[in-house]
Amino acid sequence: MNDLAGLAVFVQKYYIDPIVYDTSYNPVDTITWAIILGLAILGLIKLLRRWDILMDERLLLSSLPYILAGSSLRVIEDANLVAAPWRYLLITPLIFFLVFLITAACLIITRKIWGEKFHARYAAIGFLWTLFNLAVLSTLGFKNTWVIAAVFLLGSLLAGGVLFCGRHLSALKFLDDRFNQMIIYAHMLDASSTYYGVDWFGYYEKHVVPTFLIDLTGSAAIMFPLKLAILLPVLYMIDKSMQEPSLRNLTKLTLITLGLAPAVRNTLRLALGI
Repeated sequence: MNDLAGLAVFVQKYYIDPIVYDTSYNPVDTITWAIILGLAILGLIKLLRRWDILMDERLLLSSLPYILAGSSLRVIEDANLVAAPWRYLLITPLIFFLVFLITAACLIITRKIWGEKFHARYAAIGFLWTLFNLAVLSTLGFKNTWVIAAVFLLGSLLAGGVLFCGRHLSALKFLDDRFNQMIIYAHMLDASSTYYGVDWFGYYEKHVVPTFLIDLTGSAAIMFPLKLAILLPVLYMIDKSMQEPSLRNLTKLTLITLGLAPAVRNTLRLALGI
């Protein structure tokens, strides 16, 4: 009984409370969700094969609207527009499962109805979902619309600088790949939104390593070199080691999501003042 009670306390502290109270991540749940994410990628590859759906460039691009939909849906929870217990479904990591199930359903349905020509309809549903979420959020009124332009300007300048270096340094030639470019851009937007949120508006970072480095340096500007220090070797290894196109494309879509989703969420929150 003591062992079960201890396990219950452990689960409550490291998994349930962070969701219920929407607090910062901790080392335990961070590692757990990272492992689950890796397993989910492998599982999704098998599901796509079973559904006879090719994870090619068209599908990757058509899936981007669902990232925007998921991010804006997360902001709806931030704005307290959904009451408990339903709001818990909109908090990380549960929202990832929710968005995945909805996205998978849209993918399968459009594939069955329109066959090989499903991509445009699949993407359109994601855009409509995003527009609906933005319409809901717009009822709150935007208070800092300048932040949207500021985040995109700073993120674009920094991403452009990195990609410019990639054109002139042989060691960074893997950045010629357009999806690698999208990953860099998405994460520079994420770093920019974090920088403005923490340094200008007094928000705080939830993830373990960034929190430690921000506290150490006193500025969220550390997110820019931190992102590049992680992404550049990871992208190099992906292109070198992953020969199977579906696995490579899905991994890159995941990396785009990990950058673009928080970038959109953070920017919308700052613009709405919530």
